[in-house]
Amino acid sequence: MSTGPQSPTPDRPRASRSGGRARMTGAQRREQLLEIGRGLFAEKGFEGTSVEEIAATAGVSKPVVYEHFGGKDGLYAAVVELETRKLLDAMTVALTLPNAPRQVLEIAAVTLLDYIEEETDGFRILVRDSPITKSDGGFASLLSDVAGHVEYILGEQFASRGFDPQMAPLYSQMLVGMVAFTGQFWLDHRKPEKAVVAAHIVNLAWNGLTGLEAQPQLRSKPRRTGGETSHG
Repeated sequence: MSTGPQSPTPDRPRASRSGGRARMTGAQRREQLLEIGRGLFAEKGFEGTSVEEIAATAGVSKPVVYEHFGGKDGLYAAVVELETRKLLDAMTVALTLPNAPRQVLEIAAVTLLDYIEEETDGFRILVRDSPITKSDGGFASLLSDVAGHVEYILGEQFASRGFDPQMAPLYSQMLVGMVAFTGQFWLDHRKPEKAVVAAHIVNLAWNGLTGLEAQPQLRSKPRRTGGETSHG
């Protein structure tokens, strides 16, 4: 016996009246636009991507993009926020695990390279339109957050070894910047393999840290330029 027409299951996309492909829910459409935007921004950059192209790739009209994100700026900001949170969460776990300092450094280096390898589009977005030389860029903000974790770790190590803990913020920027630049280089070359790259990062950073001088000084005076007398 027929029980009459039934309403669509709440957690499934409803079929279109024309009998065609099922219509996406609002959450599914937002997720689709994020993924499409992520791919286009990674390939063409922010300026090279248009709302028209985003909408056409998603198979929707431009107003749908505006409805979900308010336009290209809003979609780009959402993609950057998503990628930033993804990488920062991974780095936070790596930097706060209860390990010896060298192990923490190794895990952090591998974690960043893992993200570059597995989330290449996301990393390209973070470094392409938000270069690390800009203090207000997405990647710069991310590196600042990571450096904050490193600063805390270094501060404890400096204090326990008789070094000035006030220098920890400076050294944390050095370490994070070194790994970030190396990551960008490796993204383009992909050689040598990831484990080798991580080992060499740790080699330079760790052996440099273990040989720190408590009161470092320049051993030669900088040479002056612009016609002034040079000193050896």
